[in-house]
Amino acid sequence: MSTERDTLAPSDELPTPDGMAAGWSAMPDIIEDDGEQEGGTDRLMSQEEIDTMLGFSGGDEKDGRNGIQAIVDSGSVAYERLPMLEIIFERLVRLLSTSLRNFFTDNVEVTLESIRSVRFGDYVNSISQPALLSVFKAEEWDNFGLITIESALIYSVLDAMFGGKRGQPAPRIDGRPFTSIEIRMIRRVIELVLSDAEAAFKPLSPVNFTVDRVESNPRFVSISRPANAAIRVELKFDMEGRGGALHLLLPYATIEPIRELLLESFMGEKLGRDPTWENHLATEVWQAGVAVTCVLHETQLPLKRMMKLEIGDTLMFDARPDSVVSLRCGEFIVTEGRIGRVDDKIAVQVVSPLRRSKTTIAAFDSLASHLGATT
Repeated sequence: MSTERDTLAPSDELPTPDGMAAGWSAMPDIIEDDGEQEGGTDRLMSQEEIDTMLGFSGGDEKDGRNGIQAIVDSGSVAYERLPMLEIIFERLVRLLSTSLRNFFTDNVEVTLESIRSVRFGDYVNSISQPALLSVFKAEEWDNFGLITIESALIYSVLDAMFGGKRGQPAPRIDGRPFTSIEIRMIRRVIELVLSDAEAAFKPLSPVNFTVDRVESNPRFVSISRPANAAIRVELKFDMEGRGGALHLLLPYATIEPIRELLLESFMGEKLGRDPTWENHLATEVWQAGVAVTCVLHETQLPLKRMMKLEIGDTLMFDARPDSVVSLRCGEFIVTEGRIGRVDDKIAVQVVSPLRRSKTTIAAFDSLASHLGATT
């Protein structure tokens, strides 16, 4: 008697990969309304979809990145974590506008184009030639920074200093290095920018910026490791049709000594402390009334004896009437004195200085910061 199993083909018992592939190829494709196949490996991605997946959608730099670009950019530290930096650089722009107008005796407009966080090596490789790069040192911070002046601004400054006509772009001369006279003239502008930068940082942290050297080759301005993060500030100079860009680069290692100050949202912010409340509390503490206890002697008695005390019983203390007594405020011994009498009242004469608390304001602040770090 034959069974249903005997009638089945060998391929029906155990499908093979080749048989499955042949069956899939024989199935009709599912076509959507727009004519594109749904699913499958034959569908090609458009360039817009590829850019979106990789994070290069071409949006504004301030917009959030996604995809692979977000992974690449995740290693950089955003300058927004240091809110005080933007206030300082806006103050620098106001100071430079006044100083450059007096220096060139001409109308000079300075604008803050952008503040970005970049890698030092990537920034150096992106500098277009010709350009002048000035390495300066922050004396109090014991580290270096970099100022880059683009060629358009260099020729505009030289044209303005040597009496060029207004309203015309400065001629650009390629194919030759900068002369010593041109470098000396640009050095005066760099010193002026650093002087105003000192004034901008002064309310937050006094610092002195000194020019270390001026180079024309980016390979000679290695002040940090290529992978280290830095803050790049781009300033735009406009002198009635002439001008260019100036970049101020500060590695994060340079501003590390004032990092806590740069974290403040406004000048003089004190996180966790309020000076007005401290003064009010101190005033109220000085006017507060406290109970002071005069203790001649202390002794310990069994509870059994205390329960048997009656009127007229005498307790003997190991102290004389002229012994030194302790003045206590709660459990804290304030000072010591001798008991006596003034007119009809009992008085205590202080014989030792007050015992002040060992917990100072500095010790309290350090203890509070330690507790905040542990929690």
